[in-house]
Amino acid sequence: MSKKFFITTAIDYANGSPHVGHAYEKILTDVIARYKRLSGESVHFLTGLDEHGQKVQMSAQKKGVEPIGECDALAAEFQDLCSRLTISNDDYIRTTQTRHKEVVQSILQKLFDEGLIYKADYNGYYSIRQEQFVTEKERVDGQWPEIYGEVIEVTESNYFFKLSQYQDWLIDYIRSNDTWIYPRFRSADVLNFLKEPLNDLCISRPKERLSWGIELPFDQNFVTYVWFDALVNYISAIGYGTDALKAYWPVDYHVIGKDILSPPHAVYWPIMLKALGVEMPQHFLVHGWWLSSGSKMSKSDGEVINPLDLINTYGADAFRYFVIREMNVGQDSEFSLELFQSRYNSDLANDLGNLVSRLLNMGHRFANGIIPEMQILEDEERAVIDHWEKVKGSALDLYEDFQFHKALEKTFVFVAELNRYAELRAPWKLAKSEDADDQKRLGTTLAFMAEGLRLSSVLLAPVMPAISNKILKLLSTDPIDVFDHHLEWGNSLSQNAFGEKEILFPKNDT
Repeated sequence: MSKKFFITTAIDYANGSPHVGHAYEKILTDVIARYKRLSGESVHFLTGLDEHGQKVQMSAQKKGVEPIGECDALAAEFQDLCSRLTISNDDYIRTTQTRHKEVVQSILQKLFDEGLIYKADYNGYYSIRQEQFVTEKERVDGQWPEIYGEVIEVTESNYFFKLSQYQDWLIDYIRSNDTWIYPRFRSADVLNFLKEPLNDLCISRPKERLSWGIELPFDQNFVTYVWFDALVNYISAIGYGTDALKAYWPVDYHVIGKDILSPPHAVYWPIMLKALGVEMPQHFLVHGWWLSSGSKMSKSDGEVINPLDLINTYGADAFRYFVIREMNVGQDSEFSLELFQSRYNSDLANDLGNLVSRLLNMGHRFANGIIPEMQILEDEERAVIDHWEKVKGSALDLYEDFQFHKALEKTFVFVAELNRYAELRAPWKLAKSEDADDQKRLGTTLAFMAEGLRLSSVLLAPVMPAISNKILKLLSTDPIDVFDHHLEWGNSLSQNAFGEKEILFPKNDT
């Protein structure tokens, strides 16, 4: 059995409703998964929910409900978001599921038996917000950074994982694998973190302080630290401890936000895997933040946009298009309703939507609702074909390099070219001519517009799957499973019926 292309998102934390950041990570991962499927690869796409920890327990207590009830409600919200955004995940892992808890406990027992987990007393500082112990080196000008929230001093016994003994190995591994983290400059962030000596990782919390977690198999008075629990989802979902694992692992890409690269994903996780004798992930794909006026969008500032609101108004594919078109993967990007509406009106309504609308309208007016044959090939047509050949090659290369914003830009330049071609040929004028050559030009113009629209729709399929399928249906051709020959210019639509006129992107300026 050949290995599947395995891709994951970070699992969301069950301490609040989904927002634009959650939606973007899922869409980005979905675009990659869909592109790989269309390229002929067998794909396994995993996402899920991280449900343990102190913040979940505290939130449930405030509401007077059991933690599992709080998690069930949020799991439904996040899964609904996936559905509404047409996310094509193959699995959804919840860390409260038995399949996950059993793997976590087996890993803890293995590491404990091998002497890599030990018990010791701890006296120091603890960040309630981050659910982690912090040291004086985390202070900035004598103050705890805002990300840590309230920091308290604690004294207690806990279990520790021997993280520190793997520090030199990890530094060497990162330096020897410069494509391990994408974009590459993020490797420097991790190496900078590793300049300071690593402390061993506290991987337990006493039940008297936190009961909502996975119990340590070797000490029932403690539960597992949430990060040591959550990261394991990547292998618990695919059969760690069984032969099934090799069909998926090593993962091709962990898609994560830059705020959880170091230390959780690029320090804790590889060291955990190294200790277990499990192969390293192939790559981390690290995306940026959505900003509002230059600052990270924050729930406390009321700046977090609920993606469901925009989906309800504009449709899922319009939202998917915006976030992929606007963000250069790895960089930060601005998000505002004004930017969204501008992109929606210019690219989607005025360019793509207008092309579809005018083609269907002219197809019924001038061709009796049937796509004509391409009967002539003059300079105007050659220019369109040449433009497509350039777009096809460069857009696919850009997809491969995660430069989705540039691939979309080139695709929509071609869409604009089709609109210009229609203006140049002016079918509404050709329809009035009795000249036989003009009638051939009329039919060819409609056929070229239809073929160009078909090809554009195929290229847009990873980003806008529903719109792609709808346009192909309006051209009386089937959705595609793989790119294959479907990106080659041809005359396959001849004699197909034009669908009824439809406005794909109604303008909404409210």
